[in-house]
Amino acid sequence: MNAFDWHADPISRATPITKSYRNTQNVRRFFTREWGDTFRFDRPFMAWLGREKTMGDAADEWIRRQAEKRKA
Repeated sequence: MNAFDWHADPISRATPITKSYRNTQNVRRFFTREWGDTFRFDRPFMAWLGREKTMGDAADEWIRRQAEKRKA
């Protein structure tokens, strides 16, 4: 099996975050489609990203973090 190409392969909510994960423009496009133009990578979110998660998990976590910021 070939490693997932984070630069070019299609990304969906079901895409697993593998040990080869990279914050690429392709990933940024996925998150922008999910969350809109307000999406920004930040250190705490990038630290949260890891294996055993999917891109859908990451999308949901970013929304949760944004809601927490609005409450503060």
